[in-house]
Amino acid sequence: MTHAAAAVSRPHRGTIFLEDDATIVSQEAFPGDQFILRVNAPRTAAAATPGSFAHLTCDAELPMRRPLSIMRADAAAGWVDILYKIVGPGLKLLSQKRPGDRISVLGPIGKGFTPHTERPRTLLVGGGVGIPPMVFLAEHLRERTDAKWTPLVLMGSEIPFPFRLKPSTVLAPGIPDGVIACMPLLEGWGIASRLASFGDFPGCYHGYVTDLAADWLKSLDKEVLGEVEMFACGPTPMLQAAAKVASRFGIPCQVSLEEFMACAVGGCAGCAVRVMTPEGPAMKRVCVDGPVFDARAVFPE
Repeated sequence: MTHAAAAVSRPHRGTIFLEDDATIVSQEAFPGDQFILRVNAPRTAAAATPGSFAHLTCDAELPMRRPLSIMRADAAAGWVDILYKIVGPGLKLLSQKRPGDRISVLGPIGKGFTPHTERPRTLLVGGGVGIPPMVFLAEHLRERTDAKWTPLVLMGSEIPFPFRLKPSTVLAPGIPDGVIACMPLLEGWGIASRLASFGDFPGCYHGYVTDLAADWLKSLDKEVLGEVEMFACGPTPMLQAAAKVASRFGIPCQVSLEEFMACAVGGCAGCAVRVMTPEGPAMKRVCVDGPVFDARAVFPE
């Protein structure tokens, strides 16, 4: 294979950086064994895009890394924020790290979201640990000036949200009455957000976040629907439901898949999933060919 052909077949080469001396800036704990980790990793921060993730070491005694979605990135300051929930001994050890501790960060990895200017009314749907990429995408759209972006961020969780709920003052026409709880960070940016849960949290929609998305889409006329594009991240059943909602209302949808990853850089192919392509079905690696795919390609009707 020529160098040119290799570059085409492996577009991730040369875009993933290893930062062995990344320094933990802060670690904040939230109910439900959830944590927001801020780590100084300048090269990752400079190249990260909404939907990309990092592969982190949790402890010197554990050789296997953990893939975690990037929630925010500040290229100027050199840090990335990562929201994670303790699942297993590795992330338990990571949660015990303190400011000043050093970890190894490999990133940013993966193909992220691609918003289209002809559809500036963006519907961002995150469930559980699928929330971080939606925050990153919302901040990214807030900073873009190539269209009149109007993001609406809907988040679902069956455990307490990793932030203090507050009533929103940012209008979100079409959202059911009484659904007023929001994420303070997005509220501060002037971005509409609403929350869904079966946990009976105050101001939240009682039900699945995808049902809340459908309720909002139902309120739009055909012309406005033509300006809507949907983005979703969360567990597979939620993404399947999001794909069905998008199909029902005739809007495009991009989904970020969650999959077990060993190497996370395309070598082991352990995260491969079946995806429909113009040439027919093919196995694609979630880590580098994704994690973002067209919903119709992953969940064909």
